Amino acid sequence: MSGSSRLPFLDAEPWRVAVVSPTGRYARNQVAGMVAAGTQLVGGIALGRGGTEMDGLPLYDYIGELPQQPNIVVIYTPAEGVRAAIAECARAQVSTIVAAAEYVPVHDALAAAALAREAGSWLVGPNTLGIFVPGRGLLGSIAPSFCRQGRLAVIVRSGTVALALARQLTLAGIGQRIVAHIGGDSVIGRNPHEYLHALADDDATAAVLYCGEIGGDKEYALAEAARGFAKPVIAMVVGRHAPVQTQMGHAGALIGSARESAGAKMEALADAGCQVAKGLEEAVAMAAKLGLAAG
Repeated sequence: MSGSSRLPFLDAEPWRVAVVSPTGRYARNQVAGMVAAGTQLVGGIALGRGGTEMDGLPLYDYIGELPQQPNIVVIYTPAEGVRAAIAECARAQVSTIVAAAEYVPVHDALAAAALAREAGSWLVGPNTLGIFVPGRGLLGSIAPSFCRQGRLAVIVRSGTVALALARQLTLAGIGQRIVAHIGGDSVIGRNPHEYLHALADDDATAAVLYCGEIGGDKEYALAEAARGFAKPVIAMVVGRHAPVQTQMGHAGALIGSARESAGAKMEALADAGCQVAKGLEEAVAMAAKLGLAAG
């Protein structure tokens, strides 16, 4: 199961979504947003509050107590509790796990990502706004009003850029298959190239738009996956003017060597056959030239 090459949240099976730690102010607002977007929630997990409810959402102490087994869990547990929450999801064989928290300790993120992978779960995040699938539902806090249904899969490392891209694409009449903020930390559950592999056989995806960041080497694995990819791949890397050894917002956005700079990554992506954009406006224009705008 750990070698899964599909995005389970795109399967035909109806979503059954549970929310871990839904009662905090931030989480409660996100739960309301998911409900408004039409996401089917089967319950919330709040230790010590089992048998009660929150805004009509029934609460349970543990995932195993839910009357319906969830196939998706969105986690709003604070950073220090993320590892345990993901471990519980992995034990319950939850196919998609979305971990919103930022500043998860690196050793916890490594352990949690390994547990999820071993269970065959697709872990999104940590440090993520989640995923929106137009026409289907919201997992997290991507703004549905910024999106429209279409055939471009948008895979992004930065939450702010994910929102900006979705908005600009929609204004240009270009719909999205998915808008996925995969996480801005150096350690995330699934890396960009895995999303690309998983979208290869998705008939509803006509092209992929990826936006990466400075720091790390994830874009090099994506470049290798893009070689010979049957669908157009538009790629951009933010942080072209970032100084070396200065962290730019995310834990993973830090240039430690020339290889981790935006310029080096963009060169590798171009060499792999990606259409490389220098900014959002150019990326949107490239998508329009692919004929992805609604007629």
